[in-house]
Amino acid sequence: MAAHSQTRHETTLTGSQPSPAREPEGAIAGYLFKVIREQIPRTQEELAEDLGVDKSTLQGWESGRRPLSSTKAGNLVAMRRRLIRLGAPPTLVDMLSTAMDADLLLGEVLNADTAIIHLDEHPLGAWVLTRDTTHMIGWAVSGVLPGVVASCSTIPAARRGPVSSSPLLEPGLRERFFQSLRGAADAAERAGSEAALLRRQVWYLSSYDQEWNAADWFDGLRRRGALTTTPGWSPQWAEARSVAASLARQGDPTLLREFIDQSIVDHDRAESANLNYWAHWLGLDRRPQKDDCFMTECSRPAWDATALLRELAVRLDRAVEYTDLYVHSVWALIISRRNLLDSDPYVAKELAGRVGIVLEDGSLSSESRRKLECVYYGLRAGGYSV
Repeated sequence: MAAHSQTRHETTLTGSQPSPAREPEGAIAGYLFKVIREQIPRTQEELAEDLGVDKSTLQGWESGRRPLSSTKAGNLVAMRRRLIRLGAPPTLVDMLSTAMDADLLLGEVLNADTAIIHLDEHPLGAWVLTRDTTHMIGWAVSGVLPGVVASCSTIPAARRGPVSSSPLLEPGLRERFFQSLRGAADAAERAGSEAALLRRQVWYLSSYDQEWNAADWFDGLRRRGALTTTPGWSPQWAEARSVAASLARQGDPTLLREFIDQSIVDHDRAESANLNYWAHWLGLDRRPQKDDCFMTECSRPAWDATALLRELAVRLDRAVEYTDLYVHSVWALIISRRNLLDSDPYVAKELAGRVGIVLEDGSLSSESRRKLECVYYGLRAGGYSV
């Protein structure tokens, strides 16, 4: 992974010249490294001695001024192993590679020339992002703590003095990031299906901008005919899913509910696409994907159904904005995999507890409640209490 996250050259992958005021190249990975150090715990002086580096080197890593990705691959592997032996959470150490990729993508978007967009070279149009990479980028542009970091660490709610509590970029850089996204979206709007991946990933990342009126933006696209989809899977189906998720992230679940009812339910390819995408998004299908065509795979999926059910179950009562999509996906997964609930009693028990919590929520749509009640009775029939 370190080879994939090399220090950027004088020109970006989009062919543009870098902006004079550049962001710290390793801000996300550097901050995650600081979180890891604090979990061991070690002071900067102590960890520098443990790793055999100067304190100034370690400070450069944590500040992002000296990107971890510029470390030789062999040294980086050795350092990761050393951190785990010192007591660092293995999950967080493993996330350093993801954080370095997020830094690379963030820098390329920030330094892209919005006046000249090369759609075939844009970093968000050539690689299907996973949840962890997306959430790492979101950490830097919105301050929203990624769930995987929150679950493996204790980060002080507030720090005294000038010490940052997240890798959040300064306001000017955040504004530049979101402006660059919107410029890419404008350039990709007329490019047809070839730019579908770029559009949907740009739209989703834009939802981290709380100053952005997503509803008006997508309404304008709809009026111009740029948002069209038909039942069943297509590149436009994947776009519509991301649009619906973007609006749900900003507090409006209406389009997401309509998308589920009109573009997923009763369409086998769409149901498979939804589950395939979940598996990729959650890291259960670890194959790198350069486009969305993997969603169409219907037979012999490259992911484990029990593992996917577990991942969906533990989030069922947490991701409030996406509750309808989680409920539908759990219901569809159980319907499509006979005897799934019996394959792992621990997962079934976990799901039973979450279902009970969500059913008490009065904000569930009638359709989501109906599906969740089906899951409820299936769990009871299997002997799992709710």
